[in-house]
Amino acid sequence: MPREQHIINNRLLLALPEAVLERLRPSLRYVELVQGEPIDHANGTIAYIYFVNRGFISMVKTMRDGRSVEVGGVGIEGMTTPGSLMGMDTAVLDTVVQVPGSAFRIEREALLRELPHSPALTRLIENYARFLLGQVAQTAACNRLHSIEERCCRWLLVAHDNALSDRFELTHEFLAVMLGVQRAGVSIAARVLKKAGLIEYARGQVTILDRRGLEEEACECYRSGRDEMDILYAPRHGHSGNGG
Repeated sequence: MPREQHIINNRLLLALPEAVLERLRPSLRYVELVQGEPIDHANGTIAYIYFVNRGFISMVKTMRDGRSVEVGGVGIEGMTTPGSLMGMDTAVLDTVVQVPGSAFRIEREALLRELPHSPALTRLIENYARFLLGQVAQTAACNRLHSIEERCCRWLLVAHDNALSDRFELTHEFLAVMLGVQRAGVSIAARVLKKAGLIEYARGQVTILDRRGLEEEACECYRSGRDEMDILYAPRHGHSGNGG
């Protein structure tokens, strides 16, 4: 049994009062996240919620001609489809694993049953839904206003944060979806970053060599997202940590 099954990295789960987390534990199932694995399909029924424990799940908008672009994503800070706990039982977007890893999966109905008994859980999910909406808006603006190189650095930093490793799997095809560009544009950007000594890239594996250098080259959107995340999970004064 992988040791990771017993370690929680997901920040939303870690922010829950201990009593609430203990009630949820029997319903949480550890699952591996395989690169390219579909999680939800647009207009499909949402049966499960995933709390990412390592890796990254992209929210993807697919056009009629088959082209697609990432409009948001979920890493170790959160959960998939929080709107499904607020009356939406079908997915708005496709979601797919971009960086492999693991998650704790729970049946949507099981989580819904817990909400009336836990104001803390309800509040966290509502706040996370607001955070995720803000990230979708940030991504839309980023795709329109910032260069491929800046956006590539931003996404590599996000992937690095959530892979919990300096080396992770990432193909040019998936990165092109993330950035909403042609594969050739990704190849050029990757070569520039590799030549600058910021990353190593070979056979679908990215290695982060200079984290600080990537941060300096990334657009403002990366830091903005990190700041919002810090606000989301800032300690609350007077929170006992064991209430419902």
